[in-house]
Amino acid sequence: MKDTIKISEVFPVSAKRLYDAWLNSDEHSEFTGAKVEIRPSVGSKFSAGDDYIKGSNITLQPYGRIVQTWRTKDFPAGAIESRLEILFEKVNGGTRVTIIHTRIPTGQAKEYEMGWKKHYFKPMKKYFKKQK
Repeated sequence: MKDTIKISEVFPVSAKRLYDAWLNSDEHSEFTGAKVEIRPSVGSKFSAGDDYIKGSNITLQPYGRIVQTWRTKDFPAGAIESRLEILFEKVNGGTRVTIIHTRIPTGQAKEYEMGWKKHYFKPMKKYFKKQK
């Protein structure tokens, strides 16, 4: 049995702004504070968190949805890649970003949920707040 996380946060910028920043190496690195290599093309590989995370882009629906394979150096040997879906939804006051992270190795979901909040949502709130 694999674990699943679903969390969301609202940011005071457009879906286009968030989507474009997520798929841009320099901006993604800036808002997370760690090195990211990513390209906005289906099938391209990416790395994030100073090479702690690796995966590839499966689906890119501009300004609405990104789906990626995703794994960290902490996945057990032989574990399948997890699936990460990032949804961008226009809401009053900005855009809701929802992370749906599935096929996480059993017992690791709580750690990754804390990681999403600490290494993504918290610094993204600060980064995108100053860009209003």
